[in-house]
Amino acid sequence: MGFEFDILKYLTNIIDVLVVWYVIYKLINLIKGTRAVQLLKGIFVILLVTFVSDKLHLQTLNYIMGQVLLWGVLAIIIIFQPELRRALEQLGRGKFFSRSMNQEDEGQEKLVESIVKATDYMAKRRIGALISIERETGMGDYIETGIPLGSKVSSELLINIFIPNTPLHDGAVIIQKNAIAAAACYLPLSESPFISKELGTRHRAALGISEVTDSITVIVSEETGAISITKNGELHRGLTLDAFRGILSSELIIEEKTKQPSSARWNWRGKRNG
Repeated sequence: MGFEFDILKYLTNIIDVLVVWYVIYKLINLIKGTRAVQLLKGIFVILLVTFVSDKLHLQTLNYIMGQVLLWGVLAIIIIFQPELRRALEQLGRGKFFSRSMNQEDEGQEKLVESIVKATDYMAKRRIGALISIERETGMGDYIETGIPLGSKVSSELLINIFIPNTPLHDGAVIIQKNAIAAAACYLPLSESPFISKELGTRHRAALGISEVTDSITVIVSEETGAISITKNGELHRGLTLDAFRGILSSELIIEEKTKQPSSARWNWRGKRNG
């Protein structure tokens, strides 16, 4: 009887630990790519300072850190209000414990072709466009600044969104999990002093989002019709349609990695990357 009780207690402890780790994993995925990540780093620094001050017997500093931790729970609720609200909404919809989807499926090929077709149409007619594709880093904060759509990606819809003088044309389209999550979104502008003065707000916004996330962002210039892509803080300018398709395919289609044409690779300073 005692042996069976010990086994049951052991299994219960294992399940308890696994459930806690799974919840933590889902919470990390929820806040990944949002401002909450930076706040968590700040909390970690506070905990580290508290630990060090306690070991070194720095009484005044340790008292201050103790007060910060004492009121920290209330501060966390206030600071993390958007993330907590989002988590509760997902829990209510039954999505919190659902399996995470990624963009490494067969829909990627169709996504690439839809974007290429829409970009080709808009470039020929000099219709300005800004399309950002979410990857590993979440873009929830930026999606919330726009108009939610939750629509299936199609070239026709992308073109209609960016037609001048329509309600959604001003701002960025954000694609999340092979769907248009929102349009008319605000992206952070890059503050780099090395950006060419000939580049406008769309290019600065595309560079800005590439500096804080791992997204792939497509720009169509309204002045010249030129096609550009930003990723990892770099701007690839003046792409031909084939080069553009090649970069998107190499970044988004995992099954069929294609090499990016070296003649089409440019950095944000307008120089060849080699």
